Amino acid sequence: MAPLREFLTLSDEQREIQRLARDFAQTELAPHAAAWDREAHFERSLISRLGALGFLGMLVPESDDGMALDAVSYLLVLEEIAAVDASTAVMLSVHNSLPSRMLLAHGTASQRERFLRPMARGELLGAFALSEAEAGSDASALRTQATRDGDAYVLNGTKSWVTHGNNAGVILAMARTDTPETRRGARGISAFIVTPGQPGFSVGKKEDKMGLRASPTVQLVFDNLRVPADQMLGEPGQGFIYALQSLEHGRLGIAAQAVGIGRAALEHAVRYAAERRQFGRPIREFEAMQFKLADMAARVTQARAVLYAAATAKDRGDPIQQLSSIAKLTASEMAMWVTTQAIQVFGGYGYVKDYPVERFFRDAKVTEIYEGTSEIQRLVIARELYAS
Repeated sequence: MAPLREFLTLSDEQREIQRLARDFAQTELAPHAAAWDREAHFERSLISRLGALGFLGMLVPESDDGMALDAVSYLLVLEEIAAVDASTAVMLSVHNSLPSRMLLAHGTASQRERFLRPMARGELLGAFALSEAEAGSDASALRTQATRDGDAYVLNGTKSWVTHGNNAGVILAMARTDTPETRRGARGISAFIVTPGQPGFSVGKKEDKMGLRASPTVQLVFDNLRVPADQMLGEPGQGFIYALQSLEHGRLGIAAQAVGIGRAALEHAVRYAAERRQFGRPIREFEAMQFKLADMAARVTQARAVLYAAATAKDRGDPIQQLSSIAKLTASEMAMWVTTQAIQVFGGYGYVKDYPVERFFRDAKVTEIYEGTSEIQRLVIARELYAS
């Protein structure tokens, strides 16, 4: 039983979506999550299985074979999945919030038919390629070049930190369409729909990561890769703008992952404190332990409240740039703190792989880094304070 009561007022449909995600996580992920993490194994069958549930088209309209879920429902799914296996949650988050959202917002009817609808059905996994070795927080400094050549663009460059880049069937890649002589900064970047298996496309280094080990992160190398001109997404020079718009939604997804991780760490700590005995009684009876668990519960609840306040604002159509950054900052720092405290509750057992809190701790760290570091979130929040 979860130690926190549900404070959200959910519709019957939202509760059913939450239950569906929780059941899938417990039956299909929980028995394997530790082994997948230990072996850095990506289970490819998850793509079709999640697709069959509609979880790869959660934000896509029914007319494009999606579920047309609201933001609250979408984040409830991510939270439940992340509470068991954050590696699977990040796959869902990236696929739904970045390439799918970009295709939905800016794709032509032909592009949606060819790419978005199979993605929503779970026939193709989507990936997002923005970052490069010298373009992380300063993503607009990317150097991958796209040069027009007849009815195609020729792409050259290397993308870094691409989640599931080696498993994706569709990759939204950002590349410069300005020239070295006429650089236009962020306005010189366009978005391209890249498919693997073409001459000039290859997968580079696979990162050996501390956490999210069952979610592969790779480099993608474009070496004179020809991409048909009709696979440019939207307007030339607008790709970076499209990416930023999608990242705003993606940050809510990362916040939901962090909430799921933190909540799971709290639940395991609460159970363990009731079972573990020292000095002749359960450690939950010691005031120091009660205060620790209380602080953990308070922080999880606070982060979860901010997350779903942002999601509710999103569903109302309100601007959420600042609120999405607040949600990600709050949730990611909560997850790191709460998982650290969970290890302390477990003592020496928290430091070994026999118990899941060690994995939660490793998975939590990256939520402070990807899709905008905590430092970048603070910059966004502060700038909005002075926006006219």
